[in-house]
Amino acid sequence: MAPPPTSDDDAGLVARVAQGDNAQPLTISEISALLKRTVEDRFGFVRLRGELSGVKRAASGHFYCALKDEGAVIDGVMWKGNAARLNFRAEDGLEVIATGKLTTYPGRSKYQIVIDSLELAGEGALLALLEKTRARLAAEGLFDAGRKRRLPFLPQVIGVVTSPTGAVIRDILHRLADRFPSHVLVWPVLVQGQGAAEQVAAAVRGFSGLAPYGPVPRPDVVIVARGGGSIEDLWSFNEEVVVRAIAECSIPVISAVGHETDTTLADYAADRRAPTPTAAAEMAVPVRADLAFTLSDLATRQRRAVYRPVELGRERLAARTRLLPRPENLLAPQTQRLDELSERLRRALGDRSAKGRERLAGAAARLSPSLLSRTAAEAQRRLDRARLSPALIERPLREGSQRLAALARVMSQLHPEKPLERGYAIIRDAGGRALTTRAEAAAEARLLLQLRDGTLAAIPEGASPPSPPSPPPSPRKPAKSSPSAAQDDLFG
Repeated sequence: MAPPPTSDDDAGLVARVAQGDNAQPLTISEISALLKRTVEDRFGFVRLRGELSGVKRAASGHFYCALKDEGAVIDGVMWKGNAARLNFRAEDGLEVIATGKLTTYPGRSKYQIVIDSLELAGEGALLALLEKTRARLAAEGLFDAGRKRRLPFLPQVIGVVTSPTGAVIRDILHRLADRFPSHVLVWPVLVQGQGAAEQVAAAVRGFSGLAPYGPVPRPDVVIVARGGGSIEDLWSFNEEVVVRAIAECSIPVISAVGHETDTTLADYAADRRAPTPTAAAEMAVPVRADLAFTLSDLATRQRRAVYRPVELGRERLAARTRLLPRPENLLAPQTQRLDELSERLRRALGDRSAKGRERLAGAAARLSPSLLSRTAAEAQRRLDRARLSPALIERPLREGSQRLAALARVMSQLHPEKPLERGYAIIRDAGGRALTTRAEAAAEARLLLQLRDGTLAAIPEGASPPSPPSPPPSPRKPAKSSPSAAQDDLFG
């Protein structure tokens, strides 16, 4: 390429090509392509350390940011596929190490890094991200003590979210079998690596979404467990998706992640934190032997409480019984009095018998045959002097006969069949019952008219004639008593 002209004669309004110069002018796109190719060839693989700034996720899923330090800044982009594999939530202020290649963006004459992977710059940056996430979720109230629920005393079904192949599930099952054998449901998940957080969150939500009394029993408590490891190994349990799933779970959750010195955000969100998975099993169920001993002790105390009043009552009764006098002492005065009265009765009966014998002897002297004969003769004479007058008997008989004749005359006039002789009739139903109203007669299908000399069948108007039954026997007339009827003679 020829050097640019230096004399004023070579300068002009129209560009001229110098003689022997073969350097043609380049277009902007051509130089941009040359720059892009040069940069990508020279910096096809770089690792940059810096602080994230301007983090933004586009609707397309691409990730845009800027990496900066004290003296410079470079734009960065991570395409959708790589952005979906991020193991942490990228935020402004995090110190990271970006791996990728440098390229240019001709549209703005800028260079940028296309990031293939993004990692936190050391454990300090990881802890800083953890603290920022913890503070943000705590501000939302996910870690409040008021949200914590009490664990059920004796769960019938226990759900465990852990790896099905590790030692954790064996430790939990062994500890549960030792303390109180229970029904355990295991939801197998990855506990570290890509996709582990999503699987743990889905398992917790799956247990929470089970319907009570459904085909799959709903757990009474859920244990989220993992063995110990580094902070990177346990990072899945610091992910926001896991923390929110535990906080929203409708079943009490025990977090048993890592060893006693390990702490994750899942521990803050859970209802109880266990230092180890084995301790989580101990928290979930009581010791059956201890329960049996407690029940036995309570039963013994109950029996003692029931029998104690009886024993106290028996003791008080025995004490009062000792204070009571002996029965023979109570009856001694009455026994003595009975003996005295018996002796007095014996003497009184002897005296009374003696006096009776004396009176009988005196009366026997007065009962002589001559005295009795004289008394009988006097009574016979009084009887002979007494005479019965016939008028005393005839007058009551005559008065009674007159009253009886008057009653007979009244009875003959009040006899129900007496009006039949004057042309009246008695209407009866088929059973012979007398009818007194028109409604009763109209309700019968057949009527009987009793006349002076017999009965006559009749049918009310509008009723169909039934088959004539045999007429009932006419009632017997009472015999008329004549006033002159004589009564039997009382004297014969």
